[in-house]
Amino acid sequence: MGIPAVTALYGSLNAILNIALANRVSTLRRRDRVSIGAGDSKDLLLAVRIHANNAEFVPLALVMILLAELCGGASLWLHVAGGGLLVARLLHVVGMPRRAPNVYRFVGTGLTWVGIVAVSCWVLWLRRGH
Repeated sequence: MGIPAVTALYGSLNAILNIALANRVSTLRRRDRVSIGAGDSKDLLLAVRIHANNAEFVPLALVMILLAELCGGASLWLHVAGGGLLVARLLHVVGMPRRAPNVYRFVGTGLTWVGIVAVSCWVLWLRRGH
C-alpha cells in the first residue's frame, strides 16, 4: 500500500479552509482590537465559532477517513467521504451567518455528523477479519 493519497487530498483542502477561517478571525481581531475572546463584536464571535466548529470536527473526520483508507477502503467511497466532508464544511460556513434555522447550516452539520458516523461504521466493517 502506498501513501494515503485520498486522505492527503482532503486533508490538504480542509487545512486550507481552516487557515482561511483562522485568517478571518485574525482580521476581525485586528479590526476590532480584541486580543482574546470576542469583546463586544458579533462579527468576531461568529468568525471564532465558525473556525472553532471546523477545527473541532474536521480532524476526527480525517482520522476516520485515513483509517478507512489504511484498512483498504475503496477509493470511490473514500472520495465520497472526503468530498462530502469538504462540501459539508463549506455549507456550514455559508449557513452560520444566516438566521437559524437555515438549510445550509443544517445540511452542513448533518452531513458532517452522518459522514463521521458512516465512515466509523465502515472502518469497523473493514477491520472485521482482524
